[in-house]
Amino acid sequence: MALAVHQFACLSDNYGFLLHDTDSHETACIDTPDAKAYLLEADMKGWRITQIWNTHWHPDHAGGNAAIKAATGCTITAPAGDAAKIEGVDRTVDQGDTVLIGDVAARVLNVGGHTLGHIAYHLPTADIAFVGDSLFALGCGRMFEGTAPQFWASLSRLKALPPSTLLHCAHEYTASNARFALHADPDNAALAAYADEIAAKRAAGQPTVPALLSRELATNPFLRADDPAMQARWGSGDAVATFAALRAAKDSF
Repeated sequence: MALAVHQFACLSDNYGFLLHDTDSHETACIDTPDAKAYLLEADMKGWRITQIWNTHWHPDHAGGNAAIKAATGCTITAPAGDAAKIEGVDRTVDQGDTVLIGDVAARVLNVGGHTLGHIAYHLPTADIAFVGDSLFALGCGRMFEGTAPQFWASLSRLKALPPSTLLHCAHEYTASNARFALHADPDNAALAAYADEIAAKRAAGQPTVPALLSRELATNPFLRADDPAMQARWGSGDAVATFAALRAAKDSF
């Protein structure tokens, strides 16, 4: 088993991901924010796009579906809860389902909250997960459609992945997220060190994605809503209420 992930910037702050299996020569687009960019990047790599895996319905994640399918004849897998808003879907999946690239399995996690049906794809043998807009380095997606209990349950599923998992987040939001995280959790030395590294990377024009889950567990305030110190700071002894308070605060930060 040999998987390769090709990451590239597209639109204003999205990351595109092409997942390639070197045994079967299959290539999956993880979301489709920019069809032209995906087709160009695949062509430059010499990879043939055979699949699209959508995480949710937003146009900067599924807007390139039709053009890429027309150009390649690929099949489209999409979240069951969002599929009615996604073009060209061949298969719908939800929590516990499996998607294959070659012989390599990706496990589907329901991580609704940003949208109701948002999903993530976890490839345990490769120690990677594609999390869309559910989780960012030092942040999480805005709660556009879901509820705080739903979103916290979703983050808890991601928290339960192996700490060595590399999280492929869909946007370069980390510098902004770091500023809020330092406000939310000012006494966290690990966070302060992480924020310094992020600032240096961005100053050098380098990406901050993917993010290592073990580091996020120690520094991301949204993943730490079950921590007693965070609950005390944010006025609640309850993880859901603390998450809701953090999300509301970030919305207006």
